[in-house]
Amino acid sequence: MFKFPKIVLAIAISLSFVSASAFAQNTKYPGVGRDATPKEVAAWDIDVRPDFKGLPVGSGSVAKGQDVWEAKCAQCHGIFGESNEVFSPLIGGTTAEDIKTGRVANLTRTDFPGRTTIMKVATVSTLWDYINRAMPWTNPKTLTTEEVYAVTGFLLNLAGVVPDDYVLSNKNIAEVQKRMPNRNGMTTAHAMWPGKEFGGTSKPDTQNTICMKDCKPEAKVASFLPDFARNAHGNLSEQNRMVGQQKGVDTTKPEGSTGKTSTSAPATSTAPATPGKAADGKADNKAVMALLSKNVCTACHGIDKKIVGPGFNDIAKKYPGKVDYIAGKIKSGGSGVWGAIPMPAQNLSDADAKLIAEWIANGSQK
Repeated sequence: MFKFPKIVLAIAISLSFVSASAFAQNTKYPGVGRDATPKEVAAWDIDVRPDFKGLPVGSGSVAKGQDVWEAKCAQCHGIFGESNEVFSPLIGGTTAEDIKTGRVANLTRTDFPGRTTIMKVATVSTLWDYINRAMPWTNPKTLTTEEVYAVTGFLLNLAGVVPDDYVLSNKNIAEVQKRMPNRNGMTTAHAMWPGKEFGGTSKPDTQNTICMKDCKPEAKVASFLPDFARNAHGNLSEQNRMVGQQKGVDTTKPEGSTGKTSTSAPATSTAPATPGKAADGKADNKAVMALLSKNVCTACHGIDKKIVGPGFNDIAKKYPGKVDYIAGKIKSGGSGVWGAIPMPAQNLSDADAKLIAEWIANGSQK
């Protein structure tokens, strides 16, 4: 009574094996794997080319992009794409003239402090494709098509490529490409590009040879700051560069220091017991004003008047005595409390943030 089920099972297994073997045949290389199905190819073929092949139908507004950016992107890249201490800046370094010429002038300057993404990238499809496939970093490929269009449009708006009310779509993205600041800066004149610039050759464009015996010692190039000049302009690790927050070395410590000592002169008996504090224990006005100047706080905040953000006295009236709260807002930034313009997170130490916060909470006196 058990023979018949066994025969049926054997036949089923044989048929499935034959079917699988037939399906697994590779027409070009018999016996080696199988051809991918159209559905499998489509699952991997998600890149967007410079000619916009592969770009899905859709659209997204700059306004929508700002909402998505602040919710999912700003914690790593900053409110304005200025980096927020985590990554190199995305936006900055380009001008209206660059948009006209298609070449970024600052890329030719050796004294320019950084190279942002928008300065280097030549095709808007690169931005769209990378955002679509790799962002957000902690949860890639979770943005909808509308959100990818919107975030791309928002970044282009920050760079001055498109206006505030722009809606980026598959229908107008080719027109946007004509305004990319570095669109004429990309070259295919190298042998790694599958073009015909070198008669079809695919050899590297270098002539280096490898030394295997009796080689010359490798030259080592190094630089250092002499002790007398090391901290001449304040701690480089706490300062902002022109483009984003690119930290330097901690110049309060000697070269190669483990962090145990400082190059600054020892405090004299006339100095306050706590740095930045007056004899009465309150924040020292002179020290605070130096911090405000160093961190460019007064570019947006007046003592008793609003500039871009609220005046310090107005903050003191709204949050009297709330030192920790004010210090936290200085460090983390925020938006919506004093208006629509956001305040980006500030790159300064906890001690400096608290010193400024104490000064604000106590009335912001010059």
